[in-house]
Amino acid sequence: MIEVALEAARRQYGKAQADGDREALAKAGRELRYWSARRANANVVHPATRTNTVQFGSLVTIIRDDGREQAFQIVGEDEADPKNGTISHVSPLARSLISRRVGDIIRAGEDEAEILAIK
Repeated sequence: MIEVALEAARRQYGKAQADGDREALAKAGRELRYWSARRANANVVHPATRTNTVQFGSLVTIIRDDGREQAFQIVGEDEADPKNGTISHVSPLARSLISRRVGDIIRAGEDEAEILAIK
């Protein structure tokens, strides 16, 4: 995702330069610096193929007190999109899931939830 965002920022920067648009150039420059710094500090983490505990990269299915089943993958901050099933590793839900096992009860917002599956 960082590489895609960095390439888009490069294209925007080049277009702004070609157009002579100072405002767009400044904005694209900020994006380019931001994503360059994110890439420089990024650590690629490959989740274990088999694990009994939740970790970064895990796809976790929970069942909430009200019976709703939800699945979330724990990802980096820039990749998080809860509406699409990805949550940041620093989110309260992810922090409550890390190092837990199937059958464990965790805090999920105001309520509790049980971990049904870990992939």
